[in-house]
Amino acid sequence: MHELSITRSMLEVVAREMKKSGVKRLKKVSIRVGELTAVEPDALRFCFDESIKGTPLEGAALDIENVPLSGKCDRCGTEFRIEAFSNACPKCGGNDIERTAGTELDIISIEAV
Repeated sequence: MHELSITRSMLEVVAREMKKSGVKRLKKVSIRVGELTAVEPDALRFCFDESIKGTPLEGAALDIENVPLSGKCDRCGTEFRIEAFSNACPKCGGNDIERTAGTELDIISIEAV
C-alpha cells in the first residue's frame, strides 16, 4: 500500500510548513491526485486519518480533488479526456498525444491556526 508512504511524506511537508508559519492546529489539507498515479482516494483518506490519530494534527480533514487523465493532440490541438487505453485523438485520429493532466500528486493548500 503506497498510500501510507505518500501520507507520511505529505504529513512531513505539512508539519514543516506549520512549524515555519508558527501555527499549531491543522484544520485541512487539500491535495490534487491524478488518475494515472494509481492512488486510491479511500485508502489515502484512511491512511491520513489513522496517521494523525493521537497527534496534534488529529481532527484535520483531507480534501482530495481527483484529476482525470487528459491530453492534447499535437496534430490538431484538440484537448480531450483520455479513456482507458485509447490514445487516439477523437477529432483527427492522431496518436501523437501530450498528457496535460492526470499525473499530478500535489498538496494544494494547508489550512491551520
